[in-house]
Amino acid sequence: MNQGANRLILEGRFLVNIAGAIIRQDALRPVRGNIDWERMFRFADYHRVANMVYLAMLGKGDNIPERWRDLFFDRYVQGLLYKDSCETAEQEILTLLDVSGIPCTVLESSRIHNLYQIQEMAYRNPLKLWIGKDNYSLVKGYMVDQGYVTTFTYKGFGERMKHSSGFQLEIYYELPFHTKFYKKNMMQILNYAYVREPYKHVRALSVDKQFVWMMAQCVYHYVLDELRIREVLDLYLYYKTWHEQINMEYIKKAWDSFRIDEIASMLLALSYMWFGSVEELAPDQRAEDMSTYDVMENRILSRVPTGRETNQQAIALEKGIRRELDKETRKERYQRQKEQWKEKWDGFARHVTWMFPGYKYMRTMYPVLEYIPILLPAFWLVRLLRFLIGRIA
Repeated sequence: MNQGANRLILEGRFLVNIAGAIIRQDALRPVRGNIDWERMFRFADYHRVANMVYLAMLGKGDNIPERWRDLFFDRYVQGLLYKDSCETAEQEILTLLDVSGIPCTVLESSRIHNLYQIQEMAYRNPLKLWIGKDNYSLVKGYMVDQGYVTTFTYKGFGERMKHSSGFQLEIYYELPFHTKFYKKNMMQILNYAYVREPYKHVRALSVDKQFVWMMAQCVYHYVLDELRIREVLDLYLYYKTWHEQINMEYIKKAWDSFRIDEIASMLLALSYMWFGSVEELAPDQRAEDMSTYDVMENRILSRVPTGRETNQQAIALEKGIRRELDKETRKERYQRQKEQWKEKWDGFARHVTWMFPGYKYMRTMYPVLEYIPILLPAFWLVRLLRFLIGRIA
């Protein structure tokens, strides 16, 4: 493991400890030591926990450069204001789609902040909607009319849009997963979404299916080295809040259909190690071999596979995703080459057409062709010689 990865892991554990202390409502330890606050802000912002770090900074005082203290504070204020405006913005969007008779399914909602005892500690989670291909362009047009602009495009899946108020929306015409069996199982979950009151065309996932969605997404991000601390925290809070209503027998069968039952159980256990207590888990959900959790933790915090991945499900899923990504890359490369060859052929065809114009055009230049059309090739040569003589002269 290189020095850079080690540093990321140490900084990641610092962020995990802060987030865990706030969630458990432990006494926050004062921040000590020489910290590169620029680097810490960027790292915390990537993991979407910068607003939580601000609380740990209180009392640090003048030891923190003003610029970075203000940026941490800005993230805290954004979280403070967001919880008051997100539900209103979300309701406006869902009402607009419902009145317009456009069916949609809520994949994720800003309501996740209700799981936090201190709600301003939640992240500004976007509203994620499954629209489908038929109504995608129409919905995007509606959002543009409402003042939303595209900030990121998920190529082949959808896009993220943002309002000037700060509220974010993600709309999808294709589920954001590359492997076919992942998409198939996700679509089966969406097929059982229920109509969310008081709407007629807006659907939502049940408690069980929402947890399956969240875990499947976390595992997917994990094998791509894109899993953030905030995602693990939201997963922990969701399970902690709803575990009594969650049917674990169904959950395990669903995980098995995704081929992630082992790694999903490990991620759930890791979330309790970070933010809660392992004793809160059922005996069959607790960690046994801690070395495998070290590999998982290090990979999440460093964003690279720092140790040899031992979980066969993670290895298989990663290979499947990479295989599909490679296939898409080859397809795009072939398409680019095809377009390049088409451009070259079109250019060649234009040159040929210029050098050997059609009969109707040549007849206007050389009227004799109207009576003796068989001389067309000869007059092509005459035209070409006249052009060359003109260029020489």
